[in-house]
Amino acid sequence: MDAMETSFEQVTLPPVRPMLAGGRPVSSAAFDGYLRGGVETKALSGASGAEGGYAVPREIDAQIDATLQAISPIRSIANVVKVGSSGYRKLVASGGFDSGWASETAARPVTATPVFNEVAPPFGELYANPAASQAMLDDAMFDVESWLAGEIAREFAQAEGTAFVSGSGTNQPKGFLAVPTSTAADATRAFGTLQYLATGAAGAFAANPEEKLIDLVQALRAPYRQGASWVMNSATLARIRKFKTSDGQMLWQPGIAAGQPATLLGYPVVEAEDMPDIAANAFSVAFGNFQAGYLIAERGDTQLLRDPYSNKPFVHFYATKRLGGMVSNSEAIKLLKFAAN
Repeated sequence: MDAMETSFEQVTLPPVRPMLAGGRPVSSAAFDGYLRGGVETKALSGASGAEGGYAVPREIDAQIDATLQAISPIRSIANVVKVGSSGYRKLVASGGFDSGWASETAARPVTATPVFNEVAPPFGELYANPAASQAMLDDAMFDVESWLAGEIAREFAQAEGTAFVSGSGTNQPKGFLAVPTSTAADATRAFGTLQYLATGAAGAFAANPEEKLIDLVQALRAPYRQGASWVMNSATLARIRKFKTSDGQMLWQPGIAAGQPATLLGYPVVEAEDMPDIAANAFSVAFGNFQAGYLIAERGDTQLLRDPYSNKPFVHFYATKRLGGMVSNSEAIKLLKFAAN
């Protein structure tokens, strides 16, 4: 061979898989059993905690959904004022002035003057005091504090809405359905008493129910009809939406544009679920100018105190709101009573 040729030496290679200490070849019988019966599986899985599920972090949506609560819209149509203390007072004049005609030289007798009525809405303090552990606040996958604040706001809105309709007036606003009622007209009815019209049947509309609704509208004097609205719950509205005039026209008309309320006899309808259902002697329908007729007085905004000290290891979120409410002008709201008289 010349210099360009390469010599090869025989090399002995080690076995591909060296035998472990104590190991022995697998018999054909054992291998055959494996192929026929298989082996017990010990796979890792996130479906079970012991098989690896504990190592898989759970992902929670940061947006917490909740069942919706019906929030009363009375605040949106009433007269809301900010006050500096719970001693708020308001004067309402009733009766008006009188006048008369006289000749040039005739005497001028004294004419009548308005009567002043003081309105002092009863106040109460609305509160909530939920708690969460500090570990929950630290480790939760969503903002617990923001979620609690939103839930408190919704609960307050629902609670105050109920009080504006039916509140007792003891440590809470007095609802417009909690004041005295009478069938007397404005000229003879005592101030603070609401006028009602009866449907003519206990727990139901009598014959020609559209006529009773028209009578309720006309019972409210013209100065108050500008800005007046109907207030009832959805169950009552479902009954009234089916009423027709004698010529087949629907009394209820949907809004002609997006965002506009539906109307009944030309006046907007406000759905307030705190209004009672139709039942014997129930005041299930109200009609009036609530801007003139119902006063809401609130002492500042909702106050929220974060208290991590009083009940360790829990953090309390103490929320309070002071407000009052009452009927300020009993001529501006009329009620429909489902009764014979």
